[in-house]
Amino acid sequence: MQIDLAGRTAIVTGSTGGIGLAIAKGLAGCGARVVVNGRRAPAVERAVAAITDAGGQAVGFVGDLGTADGCAALVAAHPACDILINNLGIFEPRDFFDTPDADWTRFFEVNVMSGVRLSRAYLPGMEKGDWGRVIFISSESALNIPVEMIHYGFSKTAQVAVARGLAERMAGTNVTVNSVLPGPTLSEGLADMLRPEQERTHKPLAEVAADFVMTHRPSSIIRRAATVEEVANMVVYLSSPQASATTGAAVRVDGGVLSTI
Repeated sequence: MQIDLAGRTAIVTGSTGGIGLAIAKGLAGCGARVVVNGRRAPAVERAVAAITDAGGQAVGFVGDLGTADGCAALVAAHPACDILINNLGIFEPRDFFDTPDADWTRFFEVNVMSGVRLSRAYLPGMEKGDWGRVIFISSESALNIPVEMIHYGFSKTAQVAVARGLAERMAGTNVTVNSVLPGPTLSEGLADMLRPEQERTHKPLAEVAADFVMTHRPSSIIRRAATVEEVANMVVYLSSPQASATTGAAVRVDGGVLSTI
């Protein structure tokens, strides 16, 4: 299968590292012009350079898309796109009884409303052109709510609901909307969280990550953390012309964590 995205513009939110950067690289590798986003200029510049040095097309947008003003500024700078990857997200383990209202609001604004605002801005253009792809990067935590961060799980469930509703709103067009549900993935965020354990045990990071998976997600079939590239591969496929009959789906890249068919 040869995925050709030449002539398409893709926006990947929160794409200076981790899954987002892997997605941006994957889309650029298939010919798309990619808009890379982050809150800090040096990180955005490094991500753009990583893509262009590999022969891809990328431009940067510095802004906080967890705010309405940040989303509006992105749309003003880049009024149209063919592929929107709502990847921006935050997570933080915190007990339910220690999680104040402000944290619930912050997770909702960043994880949910960023995608809502950008989808509202870009979907009409996709519908008018009768082609487009919108993908929400959710999580297996949308279905397997983590007791250690219920506020995070709630936001990921909301993303799946929005994606399904938007897919139905785009019915009869060549615009698809899906969500992708990664399982534990060895991104920079997980690596940072596991760093103290790695330093304590002197084990390789991948081994510490595997131990973490088997402790917190023992139903995992692959029995390790996924790589960011493994998640990105699914996103690139769903962004392609070949995925034209897949819409309204919650596609799992969870390593079999969810014990359901």
